[in-house]
Amino acid sequence: MRMAESFSSLLLAAAQHHIKLGKRKGLPSSTSLRLAGEILAVADGLKPAFLYDYNSAGITQILSYVQELQTIGQLECRLHVLSIADNVLIINVDMMLEWLEMLLLQNSVPFVDISACRTCPGICDLEVVVAIKGHISEILNHIKAVAAGASRLLSSSEVFAPEWNLCTLFGVLLGYPASYSFPAQKSFDNCLPMVPLRVFTIEATFSRINDNFRVPFYSFSIPESLYPAMKIGLDAWYENLKGAFRAQKDFTDLCIKHEVITLTAVAL
Repeated sequence: MRMAESFSSLLLAAAQHHIKLGKRKGLPSSTSLRLAGEILAVADGLKPAFLYDYNSAGITQILSYVQELQTIGQLECRLHVLSIADNVLIINVDMMLEWLEMLLLQNSVPFVDISACRTCPGICDLEVVVAIKGHISEILNHIKAVAAGASRLLSSSEVFAPEWNLCTLFGVLLGYPASYSFPAQKSFDNCLPMVPLRVFTIEATFSRINDNFRVPFYSFSIPESLYPAMKIGLDAWYENLKGAFRAQKDFTDLCIKHEVITLTAVAL
């Protein structure tokens, strides 16, 4: 118990020191521990990346924080802090390379067309999938180049192309088993309002600090009408996650929850 308290104190101090904006207070304690847990989940190979969205801390602050977290947690995997249009992701380099290469080769992640002009969501046409794969390939090549030139366990870079749909690509980079697509250059409207959605939440206990502290790993949705056709792929994806979970020691009690909801508006 005393070791867990010491570990928690180190995590809290790291967030307070690095993730702070001017004279403002740092993140609340629970948020700081959740942030550390989400990054440790990336380091443990439970997801390829984490999108930082707690405050407007920049890449320099996040980089210094992750570097201290590597020391505190004795992390030995290669991590990369990637900025895409002012959005910052913390990436497990080896897992991300494997994940993106698999997507390009196996076409194993369905892309769901939610364009506003549609009456209901559907699987993307081949032409759209080819375009998305082209964008994935660009990011893959960028990360490969960074990995080849980095000799340390932590590196950083920026990348962006104006034709990218960041909603789609972030779904891919965060390791979701399905990702939404729509013509972002025309509009951010979509056909999801009043469409039943099956929302998945996957979390586990951050037992390295507390047997009662839960950390979310994934939160995503798919249209309920497509769930039967996608269930085999979703089940396979979850089995792979369970395999990675058994190989780590920071978390226990992996749990997947899902419910069907209908919203009057869906912002992406």
